[in-house]
Amino acid sequence: MTARDATRARFVAGWSSVSPAETEAAGMALANFVPPDTVLALHGGLGAGKTTFVRGLAKAWGVREPVVSPTFNYFLLYHGTRQLAHLDAYRLTRPADADSLLIEEFLESPWCLAIEWPENLGDRLPAGAWHFDFAAPEETRRVITLQ
Repeated sequence: MTARDATRARFVAGWSSVSPAETEAAGMALANFVPPDTVLALHGGLGAGKTTFVRGLAKAWGVREPVVSPTFNYFLLYHGTRQLAHLDAYRLTRPADADSLLIEEFLESPWCLAIEWPENLGDRLPAGAWHFDFAAPEETRRVITLQ
């Protein structure tokens, strides 16, 4: 089994994390296998670890600036070996609101678009997006599952 297959299998089974550092490490592990120009749909409630996971992606791609939740900005762009666009769709009231963000105008290949609260985008979410569920079954444990 290749490293890519092992990582995928671990996410399909549910990657378990008991600390922010482990959740970040999960993002770093995934970063090695995300193809260029990919959308990641990150489903899960508040505090489930979505932004921490994105921080791991950024770290793996050499982003040096702090990665924070883009809730009040809607999206933030980070540049490393790959461009990372981090979108928080929580405050979008209807899918059409995403069009006014013009995020596709800012994407430079190779990019990754990580979307928190993707259900708020409705049919505007690309068909090829990778969907991850973030659950917090216990106060300190997170489970990240690739759908």
